[in-house]
Amino acid sequence: MLLIPCPYCGSRAESEFHWGGESHLVRPGPFDTVSDQEWGAYLYYRDNPKGLGRERWRHTFGCRQWFNLVRDTESHRILGSYRMGERPPTELGGQDERERAP
Repeated sequence: MLLIPCPYCGSRAESEFHWGGESHLVRPGPFDTVSDQEWGAYLYYRDNPKGLGRERWRHTFGCRQWFNLVRDTESHRILGSYRMGERPPTELGGQDERERAP
C-alpha cells in the first residue's frame, strides 16, 4: 500500500484517494478556434512516462481536495505533493514547466 502525502491532511493510506490523471494540462481555446484534431488530442492523448510523472489525485475519503503528486511510475516512489494552482517545488522538478497545449 502507498502512503500518499496530502498537502492538506498529511500522509494517508492510498485507499482514501482517487487518481485523476496527468496534471498541468492546458485546455485549448478559445473554443471557436480549436480544430477537431486539437480537441481530440486534449481529450484523449496523454503522456505515459516511465519514471517521474506529475499526476492529479483527490483525497476522496478525507478533505475531498484535489492536489498534484510527483511519482515515479516505475518504482511507485512518491517524491512529494503540492496544491492545485501551485507550481511544483524546485526539488520536485519545478524549474522545467511541463504544461503543454496539444
